[in-house]
Amino acid sequence: MFWIALFCFLTCACALLHTYVLYPLGMHRAARGIPAHRLVYAQGDPDLPVVSVLMSLYNEEKVIADKLASLFAQTYPTEKLWYFIGSDCSSDATNRLVTEAAAGRSGFFFFPFAQRRGKPPVINDLAREALLRHPAGPGHVFILTDASVMLSPDVVHTLVRHFRDPQIGLVDARMQNVNLNRQGISMSEQTYIGGETRLKHAESVLWGQMMGPFGGCYALRSDLFEPIPEKRLVDDFFLAFRVLEKGFKAINDLDAVCTEGATHRVQDEFRRKKRIAAGSFQNLAQFRRWVLPPATTLGFAFFSHKVLRWLGGFFLLLAIGSAGVMGIYNQFWWYVFCVSILVAAGLPLLHTLLERLRIPGGPIRHLAYFISMNAALVAGYLQWKRGIRGSVWQRTTRY
Repeated sequence: MFWIALFCFLTCACALLHTYVLYPLGMHRAARGIPAHRLVYAQGDPDLPVVSVLMSLYNEEKVIADKLASLFAQTYPTEKLWYFIGSDCSSDATNRLVTEAAAGRSGFFFFPFAQRRGKPPVINDLAREALLRHPAGPGHVFILTDASVMLSPDVVHTLVRHFRDPQIGLVDARMQNVNLNRQGISMSEQTYIGGETRLKHAESVLWGQMMGPFGGCYALRSDLFEPIPEKRLVDDFFLAFRVLEKGFKAINDLDAVCTEGATHRVQDEFRRKKRIAAGSFQNLAQFRRWVLPPATTLGFAFFSHKVLRWLGGFFLLLAIGSAGVMGIYNQFWWYVFCVSILVAAGLPLLHTLLERLRIPGGPIRHLAYFISMNAALVAGYLQWKRGIRGSVWQRTTRY
């Protein structure tokens, strides 16, 4: 039994080491020196495609004015930039603010839906409306974006310029959090996002197979868009992976900078990560054939970057349990087991206390963030197993 437990412990440790350390380092090293951008449209090129901005809203009165201002300030040719905005039965001032901001503006279509359905049905309806105005094809690009994400003035062109290459199917922006706070978890979240951005860029440069956009702002060829399944919780990964399955490339552009307010509270981020985790297991169930076994570059990237991380909470639980079993036979492993339980249970509680006292957590913050987010993965798996009832979401508090 001791040796079985040791094998389980080492397997879990290797899986976590591979997905968080070895795979990112290997990708960075392999991608070093490879040029990022090759065949692109120049600014003002007459062949630039038509762009339809698709955005689903729900009670966004605090950010919608700034969001629309960032869209209207884009340097992309005005006559080629169209807007399709849908309100998912907002109950605040969102509809009024959008109507006022769009007054007299050509190419702007607003749909205030009377029934709350969630993001996927709204995006599907907006895509359908956009395709009624402009046919699907390489000359028509969708940009899907969230209300809380603010775009730099050149983001649309920076994303769309890559579609001069007929092999490019999706281009993701670079997400940066603002209003960070040392007392909350926003610094830890930004550290994680920064690492994810660098890894996705390395995947883009090396293979053209970025493992999913951040979702806040990305461009997609209109003829590669597929209606999002109604109860899909992580629609951006679904769309990106379907692009890759069809043989097209999905890449990240570090020059397309977008900003989003940070989350400070563990509770808010836990709820968001739990929802994302449930949607991730939805996608794993659909695309599992790519990791059985991971014999292609797409399968290897999916397995190394996503699947192992989605299972990270279970690896931690199994490793702790294995240490407990080994502790029956060896006192050293009993100490390992006790310390692991203390860290897993105590650090998030200690971080919450420090957060309430407004005391910077230092390394404690990062460890508590890692534990809490892996706990959210386990909770999200349980939510998925119970069944996803719909795609209606609760807004995350951002600052």
